[in-house]
Amino acid sequence: MTSPADPYEGVDLSTLDLRAHPELYRVGRGEQGVLRVQPYKDELLPLWRFRTPEVARESAAAIRSRFDAYLEAGDLVGADVARKYLQMGFTRARRYANHAGGNKYDGPVPADRRGESGSHGRRELPRGPEDPEKAESARIFKAAWDAAEQIEAYTSWRSEHRNRYG
Repeated sequence: MTSPADPYEGVDLSTLDLRAHPELYRVGRGEQGVLRVQPYKDELLPLWRFRTPEVARESAAAIRSRFDAYLEAGDLVGADVARKYLQMGFTRARRYANHAGGNKYDGPVPADRRGESGSHGRRELPRGPEDPEKAESARIFKAAWDAAEQIEAYTSWRSEHRNRYG
């Protein structure tokens, strides 16, 4: 089941190459689509790690390098997906910094709601003591994400794409 806000509802992303068809890419909100958009998922997911600050530094640098390479190649979709991985590095590291084991909500996600975001009626768990390693990993990804968002060529290109295609 997909969310009503899913920009790819009804699209078979397993066979869709968005490098070949960038007009079909939807910028969406936040990290939307980051784990489904091909071929970028296969290129970026192996680079995405945040276990320790050292690992996060290497990961953020590798993803940022891909971001820059995509921009240089004129591949807005790749650059935007790389930016989403930087954002996801921040949000996931923050979650683990705030919640031991990364569990923000009580109980499993109902089977019919998997793949969606949000609590799905589950109770939010209280924050535990902050994990300083994960908090530092989050800061590393946030700095890389913020730096990418400062590149005017990227942000204006993304805005044009969003206005034209969604």
